[in-house]
Amino acid sequence: MSQMLKPRILVVDDELAIADAISTALRYEGFDVDAAFSGREALASVHARLPDLVVLDVMLPDFDGVELTRKLREEGILVPILFLTARDAMEDKVVGLGAGGDDYVTKPFALVEIVARIRAILRRAPAQGQDGETSRFVDLEMNHAAHEVRRVGQMIELTATEYSILEYFMLNPRRILTKSQILSHVWHYDFGGDSNIVETYISSLRKKLDVHGPPLIFTRRLVGYILSEPVEEKSTAH
Repeated sequence: MSQMLKPRILVVDDELAIADAISTALRYEGFDVDAAFSGREALASVHARLPDLVVLDVMLPDFDGVELTRKLREEGILVPILFLTARDAMEDKVVGLGAGGDDYVTKPFALVEIVARIRAILRRAPAQGQDGETSRFVDLEMNHAAHEVRRVGQMIELTATEYSILEYFMLNPRRILTKSQILSHVWHYDFGGDSNIVETYISSLRKKLDVHGPPLIFTRRLVGYILSEPVEEKSTAH
């Protein structure tokens, strides 16, 4: 593979040893790697040389990774982001993913896991589905070629991961999907993944969809999730 065709990864961590270890591992795996050690450096690096993915530490010396992610999204920069976090609380992860992150790895981590997560995110980056095909469900429309989602005509900005999950639902409407099915289809983990990440993303996806209308994604307790018409769901409610 030529240098030009290598996926470009930006590693952002203020701990030099961690940034160097991740960068070395990624270069060994065939990636083109840049490094930054603060939020401001990272922002400048993204503007100078847009990466295919950012590995981003949540805790940085100037402003944190969540704030950096929000800045990028506000500028319309939708580059996928893999968070590195020492925080275990689910609410912290929800905040990060809700800001526009695509996945997270909790410290301490194995370098092989970082590489696997990056490959999984890049696999589900734009251009999934059949080119030119548009899927519709109730007032929701998904254009696979343009990688766009609209509800009642309003554009909904989704991360690559959120898009991939919604696409899976759109291809399986009115069918209950288990956490393990979603984890396998979207993350393609071959090393065992944390099923709680599915809850986190379903929550984030619901919030974005529900702004424009009644809920479409419902929980089936102890079973999974289903994309269903609102009227049908209300008729079966207790």
